[in-house]
Amino acid sequence: MRFTPDDAPWWTRAVVYQVYPRSFQDSNGDGVGDLRGILDRLDHLAELGVDVLWLSPVYRSPQDDNGYDISDYQDIDPVFGTLADLDALVADLHARGMRLVMDLVVNHTSDEHPWFVESRSSTDNPKRDWYWWRPPRAGMTAGDPGAEPTNWASFFSGPAWELEASSGEYYLHLFSRKQPDLNWENPDVRRAVHTMMRWWLDRGVDGFRMDVINLISKDTSLPDGPVTSGPYGDGSGAYTCGPRIHELLAEMHREVFADRPDRLLAVGEMPGVTIDDARLFTDPARAELDMVFQFEHVGLDHGPGGKFDVRPLRLTDLKASFGRWQVGLADVGWNSLYWDNHDQPRIVSRFGDDTAYLRESATMLATVLHLHRGTPYVYQGEELGMTNAHFTRFDQYRDIESLRYVDQARAQGHVTDGELLAGLAAMSRDNARTPVQWDSSPHAGFTTGEPWLPVNANHQSINAQAERADPHSVFHHYRRLIALRHDNPVVALGDFTMLLVDDESVYAFTRGLDGVELLVLGNFAAEDRAVTLADWGQGARGELVLGNYADAPDGEIVLRPWESRVYRRVRTAVT
Repeated sequence: MRFTPDDAPWWTRAVVYQVYPRSFQDSNGDGVGDLRGILDRLDHLAELGVDVLWLSPVYRSPQDDNGYDISDYQDIDPVFGTLADLDALVADLHARGMRLVMDLVVNHTSDEHPWFVESRSSTDNPKRDWYWWRPPRAGMTAGDPGAEPTNWASFFSGPAWELEASSGEYYLHLFSRKQPDLNWENPDVRRAVHTMMRWWLDRGVDGFRMDVINLISKDTSLPDGPVTSGPYGDGSGAYTCGPRIHELLAEMHREVFADRPDRLLAVGEMPGVTIDDARLFTDPARAELDMVFQFEHVGLDHGPGGKFDVRPLRLTDLKASFGRWQVGLADVGWNSLYWDNHDQPRIVSRFGDDTAYLRESATMLATVLHLHRGTPYVYQGEELGMTNAHFTRFDQYRDIESLRYVDQARAQGHVTDGELLAGLAAMSRDNARTPVQWDSSPHAGFTTGEPWLPVNANHQSINAQAERADPHSVFHHYRRLIALRHDNPVVALGDFTMLLVDDESVYAFTRGLDGVELLVLGNFAAEDRAVTLADWGQGARGELVLGNYADAPDGEIVLRPWESRVYRRVRTAVT
């Protein structure tokens, strides 16, 4: 089913803004952002023009993984506020014409969730089967090296199984050992999750972004995975888009969403998802999800050693990736468009130039992304041109993934501390988690206390107050980009055609709908680049509707360093 302007869901024209509450705004001086802080900053989101606020987890949690380890799905962690604060946020957003999407983490819970506390209490507890418990490998003794039920590695380093000494059995945790995986084979688990989701929707929440939702179906035979490096195997073949995943998501849709109005949004974060699977997940006729989050483009600068083994981006690789997804979901399905989020470093430091051409590269990258087909996501601070943290010491980092990687790499002894620091500086999740830079005051206006993570030192020049005052800023460019999507159906629904496929500096493509055509150009280089397009010569380009330089000279197109342009023309039908 291909959407048209007459039947397209509202979210095809929408822009989503992600708030990582711990780092957005602190209202009480404890150094941690909270719900009241978000309420205090809603004018910023309204001025930007976004349609949806995606809220990273604020549920009760021991905070082992900054809230992605949930101990109570139906309460707010006191560090973030109260249920009354959440209700006030929903009401204020709705009054402004915006929606709230909650982060839903149901592949796993915290090990402090009452479900798991019961599950681990005894082997015959009714909730034992709510999680993945297994005895040691046949012929081996619990606790011996290699006795884990499978050889799978955890995403956070080490084995994916933790021994419970009292029972002699292991439980599965694809992430931290304090994040045991729920067993979605058990119908009681599914019913409990569905009931919880309906409870939030009844409370006024407008949908969910579902964390690693394509990992909930596991191959129940639990086969070992191939070993490519290190002591553990890659078990992803047994749990990435597992055997029952479509069945489970279709059931969730029937039980939670089917009888609700179409204002709701169901987004699936799906590491390792293929285009063919994404078509199935997001085909409206199948009633599973509205859109997927996929990771192909944010793995292009990963070396053979993984995400902290950084290699330069090749623009042709980026074009090939984006191009495949644009073509693959052209006639059915929908994709999320993003550069930054709480798990990714800052894009202006990653693929741009965060020194000499910060404004130009930040705005060019935004233009190229937002003009693709899909729903764009803005991560807090991205609209200000916020950069990586530029930390230089291990003790500046807080992220569990980063710290466990350092411990494992040191134990294996194949990476120097200098190389480790370089990898963290480029790719650590903490790069996205430094507090939002609201002004040039101490702690950037984020808190009156001591921030949980240091504020970036460049907040004196990069901050919301300065950005709003400058009409040519990154912030105002984002406002214009968002308005362009709202005002022009071609941005949301137009056909996509990649141009200059082999060019390693210029990203170029067209969008077309009902005779309206856009030409989008972005220079990924710090030098001028001439662009020749036979069908878009001088006099055939129409009007320049958006650019990130003050002017766009006539004649041959010569893109200046990190320049972007969007031209619009209207084709008259020949009768």
